Amino acid sequence: MTGGWEAVRAEVLRRIRARQWPPGGLIPGEESLAQEFNVARATVNRALRDLAEAGVIERKKRAGTRVAELPVRRAKLDIPVIRQDVEAKGLTHGFDLLADDTSHAPVPVTSRLGLPEGAILRHLETLHLAGGRPYVLEDRWLNPAVLPDPAPDFAALSANEWLVTHVSLVSGDIAFTAEAATLREAAVLGVPPGTALFIAERTTFGTLGPVTYVRLAHAPGHRVQMTF
Repeated sequence: MTGGWEAVRAEVLRRIRARQWPPGGLIPGEESLAQEFNVARATVNRALRDLAEAGVIERKKRAGTRVAELPVRRAKLDIPVIRQDVEAKGLTHGFDLLADDTSHAPVPVTSRLGLPEGAILRHLETLHLAGGRPYVLEDRWLNPAVLPDPAPDFAALSANEWLVTHVSLVSGDIAFTAEAATLREAAVLGVPPGTALFIAERTTFGTLGPVTYVRLAHAPGHRVQMTF
């Protein structure tokens, strides 16, 4: 297995959901999993700790690690389809594919995805429009190794909508910040450089490993509403 603790977490979660390890059942120990996945024991520990915090597994000293009988119910954040978000506001959605290339991903991206430094990923830059005006700039890195082949024409179907509707995503994380617009973001969104933007950064994982990292830079005035 390649990748870091996120890849281990994704594989453990896949086996649990496939009932290879049923509710209440013991799962192999850290040392055994480390040997099987060819990773350091600390990497396995980090993955299992994350799943324990999520309520998926239960870890007890001298009793081993078991799949939770009744997983803790937590708030669920669904990945939104940007088109639907725009249309729910009564506006017409459109998008322009500004860039589509394959290259060595930067270290911050591979680190977030748990991939080796210098991994070759597909990079997409998409500007979503609401009523003909800039709405959100989607800067996305895709891991082709775990995606269906062939991929669609992302100039016709946005990567955001394709991933949500066609790829099984089992886990992930998201962070929200307010940041000054970079020169690129300012030029594309039509705002002065340094304008405060609402930024969402999301990393998602599938049954086969890390799928995508995306940075969403929203135009001023964006409002987020969550239901749980």
